[in-house]
Amino acid sequence: MFVRKLNLGGPGPRVAIKDTIDVAGCPTQAGSRALEDAPPAARHAEVVARLLVAGYRVVGKTVLHELAFGTTGINAWAGTPVNPRFPGRVPGGSSSGSAAAVAAGEADVALGTDTGGSIRIPAACCGVFGLKPTFGRVSRDGVMPAATSLDCVGPFAADMDALIACMAAIDPSFGALPSVERVALGRVMLKALPEIDAAVDEAVAASGLASGPVRFAHFDAAYQAGLTVINAESWAACGPLLATGKVGADVAQRLANAARTGAAELAEAERVRAAFTAEVDAALARYPVLALPTMADAPPLLEEAADTSRLVAMTSFVRPFNLSGHPAIAIPLPARSGYPVSLQLVAAKGRDALLCAVARHVATRLQ
Repeated sequence: MFVRKLNLGGPGPRVAIKDTIDVAGCPTQAGSRALEDAPPAARHAEVVARLLVAGYRVVGKTVLHELAFGTTGINAWAGTPVNPRFPGRVPGGSSSGSAAAVAAGEADVALGTDTGGSIRIPAACCGVFGLKPTFGRVSRDGVMPAATSLDCVGPFAADMDALIACMAAIDPSFGALPSVERVALGRVMLKALPEIDAAVDEAVAASGLASGPVRFAHFDAAYQAGLTVINAESWAACGPLLATGKVGADVAQRLANAARTGAAELAEAERVRAAFTAEVDAALARYPVLALPTMADAPPLLEEAADTSRLVAMTSFVRPFNLSGHPAIAIPLPARSGYPVSLQLVAAKGRDALLCAVARHVATRLQ
């Protein structure tokens, strides 16, 4: 789970930091042998500095899917974290070590980054909570990659109170949680495994909140457009590392494919971004929070996950909200047939506190 154990800060909650986020004195290697000689960071990322001011204790930097460019969390060079609660299954990527550290109780909370599901997918795989805030809300100063239109820093936790406190520490604009008394849930209708759909429907019903169906005409297109954008931005950020010959085979192949992303594809992706964002905003005007599965299927077994390029579709229900920039959270539900199930909630941009309030309400009703 940890690439480096640390003991920095005060007596407060233990926090683990994904190794794309700078901690002063430690190299930021992003799980890649291509960055094994990276110099130590000169200063803390802003989110780390805020946690230290709030009294948190940094206990380590966590492993991840190499260069944060993969969904399974498998990493041949830095190591693959064991999924503590479902050890036969992948821990999820890219923030694998952060989710696993929380699930194992080795950290009270953890920070990850989410470009195309990289907080919500490992949270779902490891059975913990994981929040992708509104795009641009939480500082990315000192976080790789430097330029992005998708990536967000956010917290993992084993319970909502710990997640909310961590979010408040890294985001000074995060205020008191509002009432959920009159909130209605829009149940996004998508095709998932029947027992996953059933689990999500049961959680929505158990919440006691009013609900109604929501359908999106651009959802699948938004997933594909998000993939186009992440390919272009990952190539711009990490493409030069291919020349080292040290990038792992799976990520190297994905980067090589990403290099072929053209201007026309990007222009179409931006058209889809605008259309899907408007569609989500319209749905949120009717239902303040949307509900859907975090993953459409069970997390893959480790022995089935060697070719990570074939498993990008693990993010089919999460990546669209990176494209649109809306805040989204993964909430663990009771396991089905020996695998983890997760509920995803989505709110309007800037309504992160409402999203957390509804998530806490739903989680309480699941107990």
